[in-house]
Amino acid sequence: MTLQAIPFTQVQIRDAFWAPRREANRRISLPLSLDKLAEAGNLRNLELAAAGATEGFVGPVFADSDVYKALEAVAYSLATDPDPELERRVDEIIAQIAAAQRPDGYLNTAYQVKIGLKRRWTNLRDNHELYCAGHLFEAAVAHFQATGKRTLLEVATKFADHIDSVFGDAPGERMGYPGHPEIELALVKLWRVTGERRYFDLARFFVVNRGRKFFADEHGTPHEEYRGEYWQDHLPIREHAAIVGHAVRAGYLYSAVVDVAAETGDAELLQMAERVWDNTTNRRMYVTGGIGSSAHNEGFTGDYDLPNLTAYQETCASVAMMMWNQRLNLITGDSKYADILELALYNGFLAGVSLDGRRYFYVNPLASEGGHHRQEWFGCACCPPNVTRTLASLGGYAYAASDRGLWVNLYIRGGARAQVGGQNVALDVMTEYPWDGKVQITVTPDAEAAFALHLRVPGWCEGASVRVNGLLVSDAPLEKGYFVLDRAWKPGDAVEMDLPMPVRRIGADPRVAEDRGCLALARGPLVYCVEDCDLDAPVAALALPAAAEFTAGPELLGGIVTLVGNGETGAEPEWRGGLYRTAAPLVPVAVTAVPYYAWDNRAPGGMRVWIPTIPPPPATRERGE
Repeated sequence: MTLQAIPFTQVQIRDAFWAPRREANRRISLPLSLDKLAEAGNLRNLELAAAGATEGFVGPVFADSDVYKALEAVAYSLATDPDPELERRVDEIIAQIAAAQRPDGYLNTAYQVKIGLKRRWTNLRDNHELYCAGHLFEAAVAHFQATGKRTLLEVATKFADHIDSVFGDAPGERMGYPGHPEIELALVKLWRVTGERRYFDLARFFVVNRGRKFFADEHGTPHEEYRGEYWQDHLPIREHAAIVGHAVRAGYLYSAVVDVAAETGDAELLQMAERVWDNTTNRRMYVTGGIGSSAHNEGFTGDYDLPNLTAYQETCASVAMMMWNQRLNLITGDSKYADILELALYNGFLAGVSLDGRRYFYVNPLASEGGHHRQEWFGCACCPPNVTRTLASLGGYAYAASDRGLWVNLYIRGGARAQVGGQNVALDVMTEYPWDGKVQITVTPDAEAAFALHLRVPGWCEGASVRVNGLLVSDAPLEKGYFVLDRAWKPGDAVEMDLPMPVRRIGADPRVAEDRGCLALARGPLVYCVEDCDLDAPVAALALPAAAEFTAGPELLGGIVTLVGNGETGAEPEWRGGLYRTAAPLVPVAVTAVPYYAWDNRAPGGMRVWIPTIPPPPATRERGE
């Protein structure tokens, strides 16, 4: 089964949860991102390249990619919310990009201004030429679809034609693939919008050849000494069994693997992606849906190594998880992938941006001692535009369709318009999700039509029920995690879902060493945390008895539902006794928890997702300190 995502341009979002975030994204985040790119010199690099300069380049070697991602984000926003001023700024930047492009189609300001054109394509492992090209292609597709203008698309196709003339199996072409996957999924998008099959064939070439240890050859490393895990270059792609290396690279690579499998019917590639997904979600994923535990490689170490205070969990990696899981959901029709998409969206991803849309997390730990805060921008500014493009195109993750059915994966107030079996169908959704599990959907085909409506029952939910026109459907089939309502639909038919949302206490596999004896709190799709500013005791000294009861509590921060209950504290922040002392008595303490995505939006202080069930020991200090 291969489904098609309903484009975000056919989805309406009118709720109190996402609509304000998207409005902040449009009015604040997007203009600021263009300002920051100008301040950081990314746009100046394009001017230098256009002028033929050979010095003055600033920023990382992949600086161009941040420009392209920002343009992609603005294009998505223009598609749903026209803004003449934003469109004018985009047109100016596109003109700079076109002016910087070489006559043969090549375009990379780091090589044109700093490294030298004679050295292009000589370090695919490290220098991100193909990665930057991929983000250009994604931006071009988005801009063309949003505005109908071909200005950036023509730059993209000219560059893609150049790359296609360099890499491939044909005589005169060469082996190679990107150190940072991204161009693969972008070429698939470019093929779909242009109809040029060569672009898909090139994407497939990059995917199926990965793991030939090309980077060892490129850098003169003997194969027996080469460790290619960081670049997912350690094994032939079809033999991958565990997610390894850099987390964002892995997520982008496996997204492209599913794209290729969906088009070619390559069952072996799909089986590999599912095998790696199983390893990821059962052994190497955080409770927030984020991935990448180590700052050392911005990625993975081993199974069950999921530290909290030093968790890396890059915001971009959560975006990659959303992309990969959506593709797996579309090709299989299985809701378990949509479950992970939702988990990453509401938690690992959404924590990456402040409520006002002005500051970002690059790294998302699950515990803090009070010194970790969002920033307005970064020297490596991959995360801010990844956030803005995801929020601007959010509706594209919510629904899918086939010739015989509609799938609802995310419950967001608003609706969608789609075609099913040649019939136009509108879905209008009323809900307060994620705060409340009641969902009302009005189904309106142009005329009576028979099709199946698939409603996702989230994996966290027990006791879900569904009604049609007020009547309980007690025998609704549950297929791959979806209630399936297969019937003749008339305009105005009403569906009501009830997804109970009690507070859940979550435990971790005991092989996750840091979470042994700890609990996390969740309600609906949201994982919660505790912050110092909500407690009368330090978070570091808090315990949650295993039997502690929590309920939905008062709202904070403009409508955020909290959890309230009781904990205990008894440990002092620091050990001040001798070698032994009488243990301090346990003292009850009121506990308020907030969604993980909302932390660090108020007074700075400590934060924890995983809380011990007995008070943790106090910190120690050496005598004389």
